[in-house]
Amino acid sequence: MSEESKKIILGISVGDLNGIGAEVILKTFQDNRMFDFCTPVVFANSKLMNFIKKQLNVKTPIHQAASLEALADGKLNVINVWEEVVKIEFGKENNEVGAYAFKSLQAATEALKNDHIDALTTAPIHKATIQSEEFKFPGHTDYLDQELEGDSLMFMVTDTLKVGLFTDHVALPEVVKHLTPGLISQKISTIHQSLIKDFGISKPKIAVLGINPHTGDNGVIGKEDDEILRPTLQKLKEAGKLVFGPYAADSFFGSENYKKFDAVVATYHDQGLIPFKTLSFGQGVNYTAGLSHVRTSPDHGTAFEIAGKGEANYESFSEAIHTAIKICRNRLEYQELTKNPLKSFKKK
Repeated sequence: MSEESKKIILGISVGDLNGIGAEVILKTFQDNRMFDFCTPVVFANSKLMNFIKKQLNVKTPIHQAASLEALADGKLNVINVWEEVVKIEFGKENNEVGAYAFKSLQAATEALKNDHIDALTTAPIHKATIQSEEFKFPGHTDYLDQELEGDSLMFMVTDTLKVGLFTDHVALPEVVKHLTPGLISQKISTIHQSLIKDFGISKPKIAVLGINPHTGDNGVIGKEDDEILRPTLQKLKEAGKLVFGPYAADSFFGSENYKKFDAVVATYHDQGLIPFKTLSFGQGVNYTAGLSHVRTSPDHGTAFEIAGKGEANYESFSEAIHTAIKICRNRLEYQELTKNPLKSFKKK
C-alpha cells in the first residue's frame, strides 16, 4: 500500500476448516459495504469456500484469483493454496484438517512478509490439531513473532478498552519465571509505542496489574510485586513513560478504574482476558502489536460446538478487519508525521 488513499489489500487465513472460520469470513463479506474498505483475499481453496457457502446458504460473491496481481474488486477473492479435496466434518478435531489451517496461515504470512498484502486477519485455529514439525507454537502470536520483524505482544483491543499481557500462552506455574525486569520493560515499551503509532494516542497512560493477590500485601502474599514489578515501573516512569501501578487485579475492572487509562497490562493470560472478554466479548479484537506488519483476529476460538450450523456471530471477525484497516491507516499517518523533513533537501 503506497498511498493513504489506496484500498487496503487484506489477507485472510481460513483457520480450522471444521470450525467457524470460513463461516464468519463469508458472513462478514455478505455485507457489500465491506468491499468499500478493503480488497479481501482468502488463502484457501475456492471450491471449498463455495462448498461451505452453499452449506450455510450465504450469498457472498466469491472470485477465484489466479494470483495476487489478479484480484477482483467487490468480491471475496480466494487464492488456491491447495488443489485437492478436503473432507469437512464440522465440529470434529482432525489433524489432517489442522494441516490445511497451517497451509493457509503459512501462505498468508509469506504474502504479508513480501508486502503483497497490507494486513492479515486470521480466523481461529485449533491449537492442538495444527501442531506439526513446521508448527510447534502455542498460537498465532508466537509463529508470527518468528516470521516477522519486531517483538510480538498479544494486545486485546476495543475502542474503549485495551489489554496487553506480559505473558500469554504460558502455564500458570511458569509465569513468575518469565517476569524479568527486561521482559516487563520490553512489553510496556511495545504497548507504549503501539498506542502512539497504531492508535494515534500521543501521550498514553498505562496501568499495570499486580502479580500476586493485593499486589503481595507488602510481602505477605508474595514478594514479586515489591522486588520485580515496582522497581521496574519506577525506572520506566523516570524514563518519561506514564506508567502506573501495580494495581490489585481483583477490583481494578469492577471499580471501572480501567477507564482512566489508555491501556492495561496484565501479568498473565487469564488475569487480563477474563475481564476483557467479560466486558467486550464478540466485539473485541486480538491484535499482535510490536511487529513490522499488521495482524488481527477475532476474540473467540473455533467454536466446534456450533460449527456448520449457521449460528456463528461474525461481529468480532468484522471488527478485526476494521481494526486492521484503521491500524494500517494510522501507521501511514504516523510515518508521514515523523519522516525526516530534511530528507528532501539532501544532495543527490
